[in-house]
Amino acid sequence: MPGIASFHLTTWHGTGAAWAHLGRDRLALGRVPGLEFVRLLGTGRGSSTRRGATTSRTAMFAVWRDEAALDDFVAGHRVAARWRAAREHWSVRLRGAGGHGAWRGVEVPARLARGSDAGPVAVLTRADVRRAARRRFGRAGGPVDDELAAARGLLAVVAIGEAPIGRLGTFSLWESLDAMRTFAASARHAEVVARTRRERWYGEEMFARFEPYGSTGAWDGRDPLA
Repeated sequence: MPGIASFHLTTWHGTGAAWAHLGRDRLALGRVPGLEFVRLLGTGRGSSTRRGATTSRTAMFAVWRDEAALDDFVAGHRVAARWRAAREHWSVRLRGAGGHGAWRGVEVPARLARGSDAGPVAVLTRADVRRAARRRFGRAGGPVDDELAAARGLLAVVAIGEAPIGRLGTFSLWESLDAMRTFAASARHAEVVARTRRERWYGEEMFARFEPYGSTGAWDGRDPLA
C-alpha cells in the first residue's frame, strides 16, 4: 500500500551539536515500526544553497507505512522527544505529487500515496555528484542558487547533504506548482540541468514533488506554510 513521507528540520542548542545528534539518531532509528526509508541529513547555512554546512542544524526525510506509524513515532520515540527539546523544530507530512529517480536505490516517488498539487508544493532534489564533476557542479550551481533565492513564489529552502561528500540536495516550499515551474524553466536553470545530463555529473539522482500538509513548529521563527 502507498505510504506517506515526512521532512523534519531541527536547530539544536549549541555549536557543533548537529554531528552528535546525527550519530546518535542513526542508531536510534534502526528498528522503528512502520519506518520504511529514512535519511539523516546535514544542512546548509540559513537559506543558502551554496556549499557550506552549519553545525547546529540537522534534517530528516522519511517514508512511513501509513499515518499511524508516523503518529506513533512522534508521540513516543526518543528521537522525537529530542526534537521537542531542541531550540527549534519544524516538520511536515508529504503526499506524492510526481517525480522520478531514486535515493540509495529506493524509488521514493513510486512509494507514496498520491496527493494534490493544487496548493503549495514541496520539492526535494538530491544527487550523488560524481567526483570528476564536482568542480564543474560547484561553478555552475552558484548563479542558479542566487536565482533560486530570488525566485517569486519561493516560501522556504534549505540545502541538505549526507556523507560522504558529494551527496547533495535541496528541500524547498513553493506557493504553487506554477511558481516552481517558472523557476525550473528559467534559462540559467534549464542550461545547468541540460549539462548534468550531457556531461553525466550524477551517479544517482532524484527529483520529487509533494503535497505538504500537517506542518508543525517553526522554521527560522515561523511556519512557512501557515
